[in-house]
Amino acid sequence: MKKAFFSVCFRLTGWRVVGQRPVHLKKYVLIVAPHTSNWDFFVGVAARSISGLKSDFLAKDSLFKIPLVGWFLRKVGGHPVDRSRKMNMVDQVVELFHKHEEFVITITPEGTRSYNPNWKTGFYRIADKARVPIVLVGFDYEKRTVEYRKPFIPTGDLEKELEEIKAYFRTVKGKHPEKGVR
Repeated sequence: MKKAFFSVCFRLTGWRVVGQRPVHLKKYVLIVAPHTSNWDFFVGVAARSISGLKSDFLAKDSLFKIPLVGWFLRKVGGHPVDRSRKMNMVDQVVELFHKHEEFVITITPEGTRSYNPNWKTGFYRIADKARVPIVLVGFDYEKRTVEYRKPFIPTGDLEKELEEIKAYFRTVKGKHPEKGVR
């Protein structure tokens, strides 16, 4: 029912999903960019439902302290992150991959809705340490598309692959392009 509802919403607003989620993979890190608006959450939830994807995500812990919001975020796969404390989030998420037969985590590498040239690299380190692929998903507000790219396995060459990842996301126009990937 959710899939039908969100499919109608996408059709009415001119959005569409391009490419397919990797149905043959049971575990991977999915990164979404550019993250420039709170609307990205709703586009993501809709695209996830349309694609039949079950994925968890990380969000700042202050959102989970708002009574109904916190309940809702947990219900749709949210895990709170306390950014004020130094914790080894990479190892915690890697452990989630080891505990589950199937697990997908969605991460926005910018770590904020504002322009940030210094992406957080946790998504890459999680995938590398858990030995799972990375899937790039672009939310292009200009084309009104959510595009799934083919998965790739990190080689350990973070600098090179991070630049290749950013090169793709530079072609994707966020809701507020001035805050996008540079």
